[in-house]
Amino acid sequence: MASPSAPRRLPAPLLAFPAWAWLLFFFVAPVGMVLWFSFGYKPGIFGTHANDVLSFDRYIEALSPTFFATFVNTLWVGLAGTALCLVIGAPVAYWMAVKAPMNRRGLLLALVMVPFWTNFLVRTIGWQVILAPEGWLSTLLQAVGLQEGPLELLYTRTAVLIGVVYNYLPLMILPLFVAFDRVGGPLREASKDLGANRIRTFTQITVPLAQPGIVAGVLLVFIPLMGDYITATVLGGAKGNMIGQLVASQFQTAQNWALGSAMAVLLILVIALSVAAGAVLLWLITWPFRSRRRLVLGEAS
Repeated sequence: MASPSAPRRLPAPLLAFPAWAWLLFFFVAPVGMVLWFSFGYKPGIFGTHANDVLSFDRYIEALSPTFFATFVNTLWVGLAGTALCLVIGAPVAYWMAVKAPMNRRGLLLALVMVPFWTNFLVRTIGWQVILAPEGWLSTLLQAVGLQEGPLELLYTRTAVLIGVVYNYLPLMILPLFVAFDRVGGPLREASKDLGANRIRTFTQITVPLAQPGIVAGVLLVFIPLMGDYITATVLGGAKGNMIGQLVASQFQTAQNWALGSAMAVLLILVIALSVAAGAVLLWLITWPFRSRRRLVLGEAS
């Protein structure tokens, strides 16, 4: 009796076609068009772009002192905002994953996520109301004697930093919570049973095992933060300019798509180089710990 034939399997490239199609149409094609426009120029007052003559002139223009200062300011806000999110989010995530009662962790996660579900622009405008010179925070600080005059914080780089930390903090807390939760109590208990104190258990057990979550949180915050222009527009003004604002203004107001595309390409390069530099720095920092954990079999005791 003949055995039933095995089900025919589709080739692996065909199974992966949806993923390749998604990547091609929603990432490669748009980025390729932006890269192509960046070598063009603005043909007159009413034109947006032309590519009959290709050059690097738009990149030279994008790196002029005025725009370069905005790149530096964007990188500063991105690094500082990511670092603050990590410093604030790590203790919160650790407490939620380790110290908080198990039956309340769902409620705590909901409290973290509910503000994140509110519209991004509405949340940012809320901070504009809070930080305004005539807002309730300024009135309260003056009433308790901590501020002599109206609060002059709105439309500064500090206001932008406050806004981005508030807007992107949930993206840092969630992966950190998952990472700390997966470390598990038995490993920490075993470390304590072997004589390690709390600090040594945290630095040599919890943090190394939670490293993938830390890296994921940093990437989830840093990459979108660098391209954010809503927070800078609402809270920053002229002092809090970020490169996302300039890219948007070149496409929407100046109608200079070539220059806006060159700025966008440079922004992508800055993000890629920053991530690569961070990866190298992380590898160098954790190298002594990894070499210390290395187990050599057959070594004479």
